[in-house]
Amino acid sequence: MNTAALPIATPLQQTDWTLPVEGMTCASCVSRVEKALTAVPGVGEASVNLATEMASVKADKQVTLQVLRAAVDKAGYSVREQSVQLKVDGMTCASCVSRVEKALKQVPGVASAEVNLATETAEVRFVGRDNNLAALIAAVDKAGYSASPVTQDGSSTTASTKPANDWWPVAVAAALSVPLVLPMFGLLWGSGWMLPGWLQLALATPVQFWLGARFYRSGWKALKARAGNMDLLVALGTSAGYGLSVYLLWAHRDHGMPHLYFEASAVVITLVLLGKWLETRAKRQTTEAIRALNALRPETARVRRDGQDIELPISQVLKGDKVVIRPGERVAVDGVVIEGSSQIDESLITGESLPVAKHAGDKVTGGSVNAEGLLVVETTAIGAESTLARIVRLVESAQAKKAPIQRLVDRVSEVFVPVVIGIALLTLLGWGLGTGNWETAILNAVAVLVIACPCALGLATPTAVMAGTGVAARHGILIKDAEALEVAHKIKIVAFDKTGTLTEGKPELVAADTVNGDHAAFLIASASIQAGSEHPLARAVLEAASREGLQPMPATEVRAIAGRGMAAVVGQRELRLGSTRFMEELKVDLGMLTARASELQAQGRTVSWVADVTGQPVLLGLLAFGDTLKTTAALAVAKLHEQGVRAVLVTGDNRGSAEMVGRQLGLDDIRFEVLPEDKARIIAELKAGGLAVAMVGDGINDAPALAAADVGIAMSTGTDVAMHAAGVTLMRGNPALVADAIDISRRTYAKIRQNLFWAFVYNVVGIPLAAFGLLNPVIAGAAMAFSSVSVVSNALMLRRWKGSNT
Repeated sequence: MNTAALPIATPLQQTDWTLPVEGMTCASCVSRVEKALTAVPGVGEASVNLATEMASVKADKQVTLQVLRAAVDKAGYSVREQSVQLKVDGMTCASCVSRVEKALKQVPGVASAEVNLATETAEVRFVGRDNNLAALIAAVDKAGYSASPVTQDGSSTTASTKPANDWWPVAVAAALSVPLVLPMFGLLWGSGWMLPGWLQLALATPVQFWLGARFYRSGWKALKARAGNMDLLVALGTSAGYGLSVYLLWAHRDHGMPHLYFEASAVVITLVLLGKWLETRAKRQTTEAIRALNALRPETARVRRDGQDIELPISQVLKGDKVVIRPGERVAVDGVVIEGSSQIDESLITGESLPVAKHAGDKVTGGSVNAEGLLVVETTAIGAESTLARIVRLVESAQAKKAPIQRLVDRVSEVFVPVVIGIALLTLLGWGLGTGNWETAILNAVAVLVIACPCALGLATPTAVMAGTGVAARHGILIKDAEALEVAHKIKIVAFDKTGTLTEGKPELVAADTVNGDHAAFLIASASIQAGSEHPLARAVLEAASREGLQPMPATEVRAIAGRGMAAVVGQRELRLGSTRFMEELKVDLGMLTARASELQAQGRTVSWVADVTGQPVLLGLLAFGDTLKTTAALAVAKLHEQGVRAVLVTGDNRGSAEMVGRQLGLDDIRFEVLPEDKARIIAELKAGGLAVAMVGDGINDAPALAAADVGIAMSTGTDVAMHAAGVTLMRGNPALVADAIDISRRTYAKIRQNLFWAFVYNVVGIPLAAFGLLNPVIAGAAMAFSSVSVVSNALMLRRWKGSNT
């Protein structure tokens, strides 16, 4: 057998992965994760360390991070992701965005990378150790750009857009270019006067190679990365015009000066510089919302310690510190008022135009303004935990994310510059070979290179998203990401929770009817069951008992039964409090008070029952609660109807209470007695019709439905769980803001479509015109320079949006 003829097996190139694994608790967990990873085809070795919670994997090159993560997930654990925001310098167009994203995604361990041209930032999620940051920065550098990590003080977004006072290159370029252009006007007036060729060369050269050096530097970096960008197109186009003029000047040095084209290259560079300067100014305006929010952060606080008021840097304030806020000062921390009363201006945080009265026990938010009284506030949140810091992070995150519609632009931008260079080359050869006039051929090719503008494509979506999320934030509407903003414009059904969303969420006990007539004993038993509960209905019972001077008895084995009620042992009795459904499940006979319950429910009251189930279940009585509708609830439904949106009530309350609310507000559909776990199912049913559905709620029990909806909208007056699950948070407990959120989404999406339409049309129309010789390079340069400005300016029109002022 001839073994020399056999191919030699060579091992595939391997990659080492380091995965942080969450959820492991013991050695069996380690074994299970290792077994799951080694079962992946291509994995040669997997070692898991329980102490560090890290998995080290050696795998063939073709094994991807997604495959390894899926294996860990299937084993019942998860791979922890980290996120980092990078400031990226040197990007000029959509092609640059595509190249930076591609470079970042090729770094081992990167799960996702989103680059925003408008903010010049990259949001990267990766798996592995912190030293991945160096690899990310190196990848960006290799792609021809520079990157640095964004600081955690919230200043990154404002810093990412350069100051708009760097105007001198534009002024100098214009001063040198104007003398080159003036003779052209002389030709129009019949004058044959022209500048000497050497003078034209002297004026154009500094514009080309000094003021235009940025285009050569950026274009060279793109070439080294085997890619292209807008700067490369400008550099090629203007160099061709400048080089042609130098050649003509030299070739005709002894027998008369021909027409030169120095003015074309110089004016194109001047116009592009002007366009970039105007674009930078306009882009800076899109980040106004972040700058305004950051400006609310006080640098110092007056802290009362040991009876002395001392001024400290805000970083030295601790939870529990008593902070003194004088009239006219900005509230330094999140906290609770413990002394004094005042009016607080929260307009820049919640969008509420009127001052809000604050008394002892009320919460105040850092960044708001104390209007009149002296307040002493006990600090409850500082630094990154504060409401203002969370708002800033939320808006920054929304502005950094990409809208789904941007994917089309990304695909186009990947091939844009090579295609344009190919069209320019065909234009050059077509005109040169077809007419023999190579001067005209070069000028038309230059026009093709100059008119092409991937810049407008790159800015079309992010500038609209930034402007839309920014103006929404100023009106108290926080949009978590660009996807929520884009999807919200399609909403046709809005499902509302009732308590705390359409009602004030502060129910009062309006009736306590007993079977045996002992009102005090019944109220004590009811209060005892709920003594430790924070539920609004429980607070109403406790307040009613307190008003009558009744004290709850000690209760044991207290537990909440989701969607049904409460259970507790009071004294020697096992008591249950809850809904009609709960009583039916317990087989409690409600006959004696059924008529009374129906009467109360017809009045819109919420009815709960109390029973003793120590032996044979026995009804003790009923509790009826009344909750006032919010003054803006009817307006919210009316505004939705004006937008062509249906309003649906999804509540756990009884039929009578739900129908009463439905009649008062003019709701289109009512779903009552819905358990928390069934709310998500109701949302799925509403979505089954093919229409986009939003869910509005404020409680923990609303979180699954908020997550299941196309867009979840949470009230900031509710729980953090609800806000985390939602895509939109309303900073005021005002349901009328739901219609405003849909309105700003529709307007923003319209701007995105307008911008993309004009950006595509501009290139689709402009490039053929230039190729057919119908555009002068100077006109092409002006059109390219102002296309980006027009896109950004169109997005900035969103800043005029006023909302409904509700």
